[in-house]
Amino acid sequence: MRPEKEPGGMQHLFTPAGEAALAAILRRRPLLAFDFDGTLAPIVARPDDARISQAVSSRLRILAARLPVAIVTGRAVSDVRGRLGFEPHYIVGSHGAEDGLDAGAADAQARALDPLRDLLRLRGVNLAAAGIWVEDKVLSIALHYRLARDPKGARGLIDELLAQPGRSIQVFGGKMVVNVMAPDAPDKADAVRALVVRNGASCALFAGDDVNDESVFVSAPPDWLTLRIGRDDPSSRARFFLDSPGEVAMLLERMLVLQSRFDTL
Repeated sequence: MRPEKEPGGMQHLFTPAGEAALAAILRRRPLLAFDFDGTLAPIVARPDDARISQAVSSRLRILAARLPVAIVTGRAVSDVRGRLGFEPHYIVGSHGAEDGLDAGAADAQARALDPLRDLLRLRGVNLAAAGIWVEDKVLSIALHYRLARDPKGARGLIDELLAQPGRSIQVFGGKMVVNVMAPDAPDKADAVRALVVRNGASCALFAGDDVNDESVFVSAPPDWLTLRIGRDDPSSRARFFLDSPGEVAMLLERMLVLQSRFDTL
């Protein structure tokens, strides 16, 4: 029998407390915001292979006809759009920085990464030899080392490059990846709050699985529902968790059932 509550305080969503919280927030017609990798789609060795299942896509398509749905992802918007199989109301990329609203700010944040781009090009041979793949998403740069033969050594090389003096950057880890952004770039918490205001929603449900999702979990108002996919970090500040992306289709089905009831009231 799986425990209903993790040591850090998260409860599994498919418990009486979780079911009650899910029903309560759906009655308020929230913004539904989801991370992509590790949440809607399983983590894969090669990021280009990531897709969401038909079961998840079809349920999100139906939900999007009833409630505002947003994808808030570390990927670029152009990258993730074709992987969804449905059209959400909003897509925000690069960990919250790419929302398409402020072209001037976006251009400045992209240019802030140019010195790092120069360094990565200069050290390209070393990075490739270490099994590190550089993904430039314009407003963020991801240094992937999932396929490195020596992950510890690859991470050490990344840390060495990013620690060089004179660099004004924002750095945060992930699942076998290190992400870099401009120091003033917004994060996912900024993005989700802005979407709630933009949509006129009273609250939000947010689901994510990684370090960059914790900003939402930490700052979410008490009346939001925050959900971590996976129990690999018991210190997470999310209120609830699911064991894996495989449970997301069940969550969406449950949301559809509840929302159908509320729509008939």
